[in-house]
Amino acid sequence: MKVLIITYYWPPAGGPGVQRWLKFVKYLRDYDIEPVVYTVANPQYPIVDHTLEKDLPNNLEVLRFPIWEPNNLFAFFKKPRANQSAGFLNPNPGFFGKIAQYIRANFFIPDARKYWIQPSVRFLKTHLKEDQIDLIISTGPPHSVHLIGLALKRDLQLPWIADFRDPWTGIDYFDQLPLTASSLAKHHMLEKEVLDEADAVLVVGNTMKENFEALSKNVHVLSNGYDTEAIDANTSPAHLDTTFSITHVGAMNSDRNPNILWQVLADLCLENSDFEKDFELKLIGHIAPQVQESISKSGLQNVRYLGYLNHQDIHRYQETSQVLLLSVNQVSSAKGIVTGKVFEYLKARRPILAIGPVDGDLAAILKETKAGEIVDFTDAKKLKEILLNLYRNFKEGKVSLESTHIEQYHRKHLTEELSKIIKKTIDTYHS
Repeated sequence: MKVLIITYYWPPAGGPGVQRWLKFVKYLRDYDIEPVVYTVANPQYPIVDHTLEKDLPNNLEVLRFPIWEPNNLFAFFKKPRANQSAGFLNPNPGFFGKIAQYIRANFFIPDARKYWIQPSVRFLKTHLKEDQIDLIISTGPPHSVHLIGLALKRDLQLPWIADFRDPWTGIDYFDQLPLTASSLAKHHMLEKEVLDEADAVLVVGNTMKENFEALSKNVHVLSNGYDTEAIDANTSPAHLDTTFSITHVGAMNSDRNPNILWQVLADLCLENSDFEKDFELKLIGHIAPQVQESISKSGLQNVRYLGYLNHQDIHRYQETSQVLLLSVNQVSSAKGIVTGKVFEYLKARRPILAIGPVDGDLAAILKETKAGEIVDFTDAKKLKEILLNLYRNFKEGKVSLESTHIEQYHRKHLTEELSKIIKKTIDTYHS
């Protein structure tokens, strides 16, 4: 059985976008499925991480085709990076920045990779005449990739699975885009076509599933996860930090800025000299200027901005940190946000402190696995109580975690679930 996986993000791309399907591809052969990957020949990846290439299976067939991206046009209007994530929309873009945002929102639908759609369809239709596959999978964002899958399904009469690592019109920054009424309608129309015509739809959480079920009758939750060759539930990091370290891994934009945390930590430092001496905050990944400004205004000291690190180095920081921090975007779609790093945190087996909706998908995972606590965006009292308790345990050498049921999030187990969905989709399509 052979499947074609269409993805924009592929090694040497770094960051969260590449992890999901890199790991699925790593294990698919264990379930008698041969993956073929189609990706870009000349991508503009904001993050590059060559260490991820070690997970590529031997003799994997990877098809590459060039793409024309208009990001160079945006470089004229905005700084610092034309290819930076749309999630980092500048809240104060200035005149030229507003022009760039308007153009990008209304002239490049569904996204700036739209010019890859038709060339890819032509290339793959020709290629697939000789290389027969049983099923097509597209994974977005960018959601232009789904339109490639849609066209191939229609033209080649093949079953197709659309995988949503993030929502489309429900993504956290969508309502910040300066969309005209016609552009908004076009987004919804394209999203509806994809959800309606895909033979199966994969999503990463229950809230997204609930939102999509109005448009698709075959939605499956297949979460992100963590990966390691061997799991030993009894092992713990050999050398924990000697400081009371709180570590956040991943990009932090202005919507994900936990102002409440900076202020509570600053207050604790003022109130308790021992806490101030022991405390250390580590931020790994791109931190928006607005977040850095908030931290500075709070007066919080002992902050280390470590920038982007490769995946292997990130593991080391996670496993040695006293506490791992998760911050959910404070947006209307917050309940459905489950950042991929929560599963890497689970593997590290360090206590998780999350700030976000206490009735959301992330809260449910933390409760099920007993991996940490979540505090509402405005509950400073509860946040302070949790931090003081963690600090007391740190002073007594007892900052530990006895999490449960995390094996269900191992990438190999998730790939087994994916293989069942693939085989059932093929069988149903041909029945």
